[in-house]
Amino acid sequence: MRHTRTLFFTGKGGVGKTSLSCATGLALANSGRRVLIVSTDPASNLDEVLGTVLGQTPTAITGAPGLFALNIDPEAAAHAYREHMVAPYRGVLPAAAIASMEEQFSGACTVEIAAFDEFAKLLGDPGATAGFDHVIFDTAPTGHTLRLLSLPSAWTDFIASSTGGASCLGPLAGLEKQKALYAATVARLSDPAATTIVLVARPEASALREAERTRAELAELGIGNLRLALNGMFSAGETADAIALAMDGRGRAALAGMPAELARLPRDETPLLPEGTVGLDSLGAMFAPVTAPLRPDGGAVAAGPPPAANLPATLTSLVDDLERAGHGVIMTMGKGGVGKTTMAAAIAVALATRGHKVTLSTTDPAAHVDATMAGDGLNPTIARIDPGLEVGRYRDEVLAKAGSGLDAAGQAMLEEDLRSPCTEEIAVFRAFARTVDEGRDGFVVLDTAPTGHTILLLDAAEAYHREVLRTQADMPDAVRHLLPRLRDPAFTRIIIVTLAEPTPVHEAERLAQDLGRAGIVPHAWIINQSLLASGTTHPLLAGRGRREIPFIRKVADELAARSVLVPWQAEAPVGEKGLRQLTR
Repeated sequence: MRHTRTLFFTGKGGVGKTSLSCATGLALANSGRRVLIVSTDPASNLDEVLGTVLGQTPTAITGAPGLFALNIDPEAAAHAYREHMVAPYRGVLPAAAIASMEEQFSGACTVEIAAFDEFAKLLGDPGATAGFDHVIFDTAPTGHTLRLLSLPSAWTDFIASSTGGASCLGPLAGLEKQKALYAATVARLSDPAATTIVLVARPEASALREAERTRAELAELGIGNLRLALNGMFSAGETADAIALAMDGRGRAALAGMPAELARLPRDETPLLPEGTVGLDSLGAMFAPVTAPLRPDGGAVAAGPPPAANLPATLTSLVDDLERAGHGVIMTMGKGGVGKTTMAAAIAVALATRGHKVTLSTTDPAAHVDATMAGDGLNPTIARIDPGLEVGRYRDEVLAKAGSGLDAAGQAMLEEDLRSPCTEEIAVFRAFARTVDEGRDGFVVLDTAPTGHTILLLDAAEAYHREVLRTQADMPDAVRHLLPRLRDPAFTRIIIVTLAEPTPVHEAERLAQDLGRAGIVPHAWIINQSLLASGTTHPLLAGRGRREIPFIRKVADELAARSVLVPWQAEAPVGEKGLRQLTR
């Protein structure tokens, strides 16, 4: 593979973007290049994978000469962006005007724009990374990434069409200064000689669908230098093990059904490794041939079932517990790719099968609920929150209520403000609040977005009132009651979903801490796709199962008041039959 100066790794959550971007960076550094790895993910775990504490400036990676990395911290970027916009007016404008400006920059939209501002400096300003031969972006899960990549055009168009002096982004004069930088960012993304987009997927139907959707949307943005990286390729070999044969067969079927346009892309393949991908040694092994599964001491992993362990409870016992409340909201949360959608769907199907009124909904920009349910005519009502629909509904409402008493100039200003992408944050948030409100007389199961997006969504609860005042819209009762409901353990049960692997567990632990600061206590944890609990005897898979034990113990003994272990399923958990097997 010929590496351009800039590389993006993107794909469905959990497919291995961070691992592959770090392994690629390490390989380039080992060949004598100076490489910078940048994470734009609000839930970045670069520090853990590279074994070095990172900040917002390039930090040398211990043990890897020539390799540097940094995290774009959205909250810190937002604080700096906010101060940059407000500081020039301190001492010039009245205190009330300054307070109003600060309120204007308090929403989730400002966080995303500020993070993008940092991203644009690195990509669009050659001087910012002049000391590096390659810049690798380890990007956020697909929904966030696509929005990030579309922002240069979105904001350039917004600036070009704006006629007033201010917007929810701040003074337009400040944005005008960014136009050249944004234009350079767009040009760099679209230049095949400068930038390569690596679509990362696993041999799984859902990951390949997501990669194809990404490919198509990137093509619409004029970005065409794409490669497909298939991570975690597995061959069962000569075995009678049902789990290994199912994993092998499912992977082959997924690859055989790969969309034609995706299949035509240049392709790189990385095998499923016996070890994890945390630390430089493990990263170096990603591009090395794998012959047999090895123990940490270098010996072969013995075949046979995993050792006995005091495993946590089953998913059925958790559904029994959730059912006792009779109604309320159940939210699955966690790092991308851990199976939040599947767990939400399984819980919804189980509750509906028991005769309850159930609504299954998603706030995930890259929603996979429809594919998981697979059109089996199941009892739960499926309600996806559609951003486009919600934006139109919110815009019409604001124009009808706040615009009716304005003159032509005032209406023009209001319409201008509503063209801003900030509007989407508020519109989707209102839909989220409406869905939560339905938990008063039935069960609402929410398949939420990956961790960073979810926290921004929850943070918006306290920022929403200020936005309502700014647009002169009404605050629905559903919004007024949202945060108290989220904090009420009798009404809302938060289920953290993770895998028995280091990065997902550590990320879930950080999520629990963030929720705690918001006054929200998780009801239970689900450890999903456990090879240890699957009964596999395949040497590689059984070895990986044994390595799950310390992470299962950490969740069950230290982190969770209640924990559930879900085995890796030989039959894919898709459709009514596949989902019901999870709660047998």
